[in-house]
Amino acid sequence: MFVDEAEIHVRSGKGGDGMMHFRKEKFVNRGGPDGGDGGRGGDIVFAVNPNMNTLYRFQHNRTYAAEDGKNGGSTNKTGRSGAALIIEVPPGTIVHERETGRILADLTEKGQSVVLCKGGRGGRGNARFASSRHQAPRMAERGEPGQELDIRLELKLIADVGIIGMPNAGKSSLLAAVTNAKPKIADYPFTTLVPNLGVCLLDKEVTLVLADIPGLIEGAHLGVGLGDAFLRHIQRTKVLVHLLDGNSTDAMADYSQINSELSLFDPRLGEKPQVVVLNKMDLPGMEEKYRVLKEQFKAIDVALLSCSTLQKKNLREVLWRAHELLAAIPAAPTEEMPLYTAGVDEKAFFVERGEDAFIVRGIAIERAAAMTYWDNYESIRRFQRILQALGITEALREEGIVEGDTVEIGEYELTWTEEFGDYE
Repeated sequence: MFVDEAEIHVRSGKGGDGMMHFRKEKFVNRGGPDGGDGGRGGDIVFAVNPNMNTLYRFQHNRTYAAEDGKNGGSTNKTGRSGAALIIEVPPGTIVHERETGRILADLTEKGQSVVLCKGGRGGRGNARFASSRHQAPRMAERGEPGQELDIRLELKLIADVGIIGMPNAGKSSLLAAVTNAKPKIADYPFTTLVPNLGVCLLDKEVTLVLADIPGLIEGAHLGVGLGDAFLRHIQRTKVLVHLLDGNSTDAMADYSQINSELSLFDPRLGEKPQVVVLNKMDLPGMEEKYRVLKEQFKAIDVALLSCSTLQKKNLREVLWRAHELLAAIPAAPTEEMPLYTAGVDEKAFFVERGEDAFIVRGIAIERAAAMTYWDNYESIRRFQRILQALGITEALREEGIVEGDTVEIGEYELTWTEEFGDYE
């Protein structure tokens, strides 16, 4: 089944917890701290798989999570890092941040990959906090939480040449006649319900990738018919073969209507080079009809070619003309792939007074809360120092906090005490 849009949720792995442990060995007095660090959580990686051509797999599984890092051990053993989760997508996939619509990555070529969510770092064991002044630290860190993203995947097929035209103009027949693709073909409009790709070998060195785009009608840019769902696939093509139906009563009007729909959807589509072809030359009276239309198109400075997909007549001439237009297009400058960045100050925070508690929100402080061992006094004191360093302690006092008030930080509820000017 062809699917070109999907929405999924991804989460990188949480870092492993650091360990609080002291060396205990016979004949070794005061062996000192030897708690190891936790392992790093696995990343979320998107990679291009050239053998895929649909986003169908994401219809069944909408949540993806990388492996968490393992906890640290005694004798300074570092926990194993979590394995990265590689999510394969077809070439031409655009990754959007669902909430803002911002493009996070545009994956078009074989071998491309991008890390969208980095795994959380492992928490430090108590051996990492030892110093000449503090030789027996009784504190450690929990692992850093993984990053989470709600994303929308959009697939735009990548082809050299897009075949466009009114319904039943013969687009699928043209694709089937020059490639090994086997699209559905029948003598009625809207036979093709999904785009089809095919590769045509013009000679030993020249190949063309063709895309058959489902028929467009008036209002397609607004979603009428099938056009709105598939016009995006024309955006990736460089040259268009505009197929006119020999059975049409007004081929010139059809030509104008299709071009109007392209321009209304995306003005750049109307500027793409086109090979305009009158199909079904095997029908009676088509030679005279072609002669008249050729003069009409010449008046608007458009060269009109002719072909018969049924008899496979003039098809290679049409494709060679498309190749010539393709070769004449200057190479586009290589653009760096946009990569995901949070785009915010992680140390920023806000404090508000709720009905039952003071609420503190911020990336850095919520992460610090998640990495704190709340049953360990030294870890709590360290968290208090972080609050003071970020300016949160002062901000809470300005809001009027008093002894016994509740403070919410992430998923944690803490109680304010004046003994230390911080939290218990």
